[in-house]
Amino acid sequence: MDFVGTFRAIAAAAIAFVPPAIAQDLLKDSPASDWRELDPENTLYLELPAGRVVIELAPAYAPANVAAIRKLLRQRYFDGSVVLRVQDNYVVQWARPEDDPRAKAMAAVKVKPEFSRPVDPGLEFTPLPYPDTYAPEVGFSQGFAAARDAKRGETWLVHCYGSVGVGRDDDADSGNGSELYAVIGQSPRGPAPMGFYEKPSQRIPIASARLAADVPEAGRLRLEALRTDSATFKAYIASRATRKESWFKDPIGRIGVCNMPLPVRVKGS
Repeated sequence: MDFVGTFRAIAAAAIAFVPPAIAQDLLKDSPASDWRELDPENTLYLELPAGRVVIELAPAYAPANVAAIRKLLRQRYFDGSVVLRVQDNYVVQWARPEDDPRAKAMAAVKVKPEFSRPVDPGLEFTPLPYPDTYAPEVGFSQGFAAARDAKRGETWLVHCYGSVGVGRDDDADSGNGSELYAVIGQSPRGPAPMGFYEKPSQRIPIASARLAADVPEAGRLRLEALRTDSATFKAYIASRATRKESWFKDPIGRIGVCNMPLPVRVKGS
């Protein structure tokens, strides 16, 4: 799967993750240099009836697919599209309906798959010092959960909750950025086949989709994420792996990469 980004926030000012008390103290006392503001060219706003969804794109891992999505956004392709699939504990998917003329025109467009990329010493990677089931090494790269295999010389983004990918059919090159999905779990289930809504009236409308760079300053949400190459992030990993709150009686001393949500806050908060 081509992973192109990650959900960072939901609604106008609701940050997706509130850390536990000890981690909150770490973040509160962290220097400003340990945080980075989201790049407007890599920040996508989806406007839904419930509010704004913010997605950070990852061009270092999927440059061709991110470029394709940027092009569609600037063509207003997703305006009037819908959330057409919610497969419980698996994915939420949005696109234009298949019978839409613009969707039909996109059917023949193909973008090369970017399931992984070569390991590059210049690409920041903060490893977790704990074993993983699916990869020789996991960690974080530029704010994204990632994995790598030194023997194969490959690195890739990890299928964690909140990851955003390009929808495709069985063929590896059948995705083009016109259908996107967000991971909401690991074990598919749901009453309808693959979670597709049975009636068009059940679909959730998307009023608009924009790059933050194309939104006037007054309409942007100024978010900043903790740098995953910072000393604060390394201390944050340790605090999550060995919880010290009174409720935890037997801290495990390790944590999985998908259980390390990245702290995000409104700038200046």
